[in-house]
Amino acid sequence: MDSRLWPCTACGEITEFVQPPCADGHTEAGGECPEWACVDCGSAVVMGESSPAGDVVRTRVAA
Repeated sequence: MDSRLWPCTACGEITEFVQPPCADGHTEAGGECPEWACVDCGSAVVMGESSPAGDVVRTRVAA
């Protein structure tokens, strides 16, 4: 399992984040899943660019 050190807002310090198995199909084409979880508290983060669906939701909320 891949891991990285990042600041965790919930823990208030730099902690290890791991990438759990991807259930959403991000890795099927050889890509990297954007979801990561803190090994200490379990808080999840999503890294990477926003998806087109996210842009549509923000547009609807702002209107």
